[in-house]
Amino acid sequence: MSIIVSTPADLAKLIDHTILKAEARTDDIVRLCREATEHGFFSVCVNPAWIDLARKHAGRATKITSVVGFPLGASSIKTKQQETIDDITRGADEIDMVMNVGKFKEGDFGYVTEEIIGVVEAAGGRIVKVIIETCLITDDEKKRAARLIKEAGAHFVKTSTGFNAKGADARDVKILRDVVGPDFGVKASGGIRDYATCLAMIQAGADRIGTSASVMIMTQAITL
Repeated sequence: MSIIVSTPADLAKLIDHTILKAEARTDDIVRLCREATEHGFFSVCVNPAWIDLARKHAGRATKITSVVGFPLGASSIKTKQQETIDDITRGADEIDMVMNVGKFKEGDFGYVTEEIIGVVEAAGGRIVKVIIETCLITDDEKKRAARLIKEAGAHFVKTSTGFNAKGADARDVKILRDVVGPDFGVKASGGIRDYATCLAMIQAGADRIGTSASVMIMTQAITL
């Protein structure tokens, strides 16, 4: 699967315009929302504390994405469920959750399946993306994680938080796409800072891009 990006507007519709830094403040969130409206980004992705503000300032066409168990994925299942409920109650349209990487790597796939199912149920039909932190797991583990996420009822497998040693990689995106097939979401996120990298992720099979460099990417897309 490779999405055709013919115009900058096509590209904008694939982008979750993101700010998840701990030091983000009100002005940063307001600016994020303004930029999303101006460029037609699919969503803004913010930490839970900023959902209400983002909901207030984002345009009607802009979705609100927020995170669960971020960035370590080590919260309890119950905590992740409650965080999901809180996020959507306050206006989140989509949830990006971090799976428990430690539990996954030690082979406790039942635990990881249970937490994903729990978040999907708590999300009440809203899109759930599961972050697997590709830089911490092997290729075989990436494949197993992608299959597990699909079977557990989530809607996307997402590469990275952007808070670890390495973010998205086109090779990893292709691995994930090959596993989940054409009708399941793959989100590339972490370290995507220019148009060429963004396009490489899409060509590899990503159908959503998470980046804080969205405006720069759009500027490059328009001028190329």
